[in-house]
Amino acid sequence: MSLPPHPLPVRHPVSPLPPPAVGAARKTSPGVTAERIPGFRASRLPRLAHRVPWRHILTLIPLLLVAVIAVQHRSVLVEGFAHLRDASLPWLLAAGAATCLTWVAAAFTRQGAVVQQLPRWRLLATQLAAGSANHLLPTGLGSGAVNLRFMTVCGVPLATSSAALALYLLAESVARVGLMAVFFVAFPDALHLGGLLPHGTAGPLLTVAGAVAAVALGALFLVRRVREPVFRFVRAALSEARSVHTRPSRALALWGGSLAFPALQAAGLVAVGQALGLPVPPAHMALAYLAATVAVALIPTPGGLGSVEAALIVALVAAGGPVAVATAVVLAYRIITVWVPLLPGALTLGALVRLKVI
Repeated sequence: MSLPPHPLPVRHPVSPLPPPAVGAARKTSPGVTAERIPGFRASRLPRLAHRVPWRHILTLIPLLLVAVIAVQHRSVLVEGFAHLRDASLPWLLAAGAATCLTWVAAAFTRQGAVVQQLPRWRLLATQLAAGSANHLLPTGLGSGAVNLRFMTVCGVPLATSSAALALYLLAESVARVGLMAVFFVAFPDALHLGGLLPHGTAGPLLTVAGAVAAVALGALFLVRRVREPVFRFVRAALSEARSVHTRPSRALALWGGSLAFPALQAAGLVAVGQALGLPVPPAHMALAYLAATVAVALIPTPGGLGSVEAALIVALVAAGGPVAVATAVVLAYRIITVWVPLLPGALTLGALVRLKVI
């Protein structure tokens, strides 16, 4: 008798385990999972790496620098505001208006130095921020860095942005020196320079200046590592200048803004001089301002703080103003043009950094 065959065991299909849910917590220790930690949400894990407020910290740096510089120059601020209390209000308002218009002139010049169209209002806000940065860093570096970053964010190539920056500096320098030369020709007796330097020191000063220029030119033409990048940059700048001057609107903005910028600055000084009763003709005050700013252009101090004040006082005294009144005019002028816009400019700079405009 044969036994019936043993039935084979029936195998039920094994369903695969469901995939772990997105954001599921991992075990942090044996027997303890992140889900059991009170208040823990696994979805917060990817966000923790992005919570370092670097951009927020950068927005506070300009305000910190403003506070530091204000503390360092607190005696100047106190004395300057004291002089403003005794000044004529309409003339002070005129000086403030001239200061605001310098940002418009700078925006026109910046746009004229590059072919690509830049956002107008952002460009204007950048000039206010650049003015503040220029007073927080050595002369020209802060403004140049802010505008270079702004143009790069706007899509202008770095080489073109650098060439536009060099073209702006060249146009502004040529316009300032040219305007000063015109005033010197028109008013040859405006500045009495004979008593400013001790007798016999003009020759040695010219000799030292010539020696420095000779060393710079020698390094430029003899040192290859210096010559090649400088010449490449000059070629790029000349190419950008040709492109700009093929467009009449850009050329007009470049040179019109370059002439308007120092003229408005000089007008601000003239308005403050009228407000405080400085007995110097307005044209002579304007020439004194141009001569002083050209003289301190190469001094590497933040925004010319200290050096500009000294040079302006000397120039106004050379123009025939009393020392006490000239000092009051310079301090009041620097309060209006530097210290009052410094805080709004720093706030604007922080906002532009936070909004990724620069």
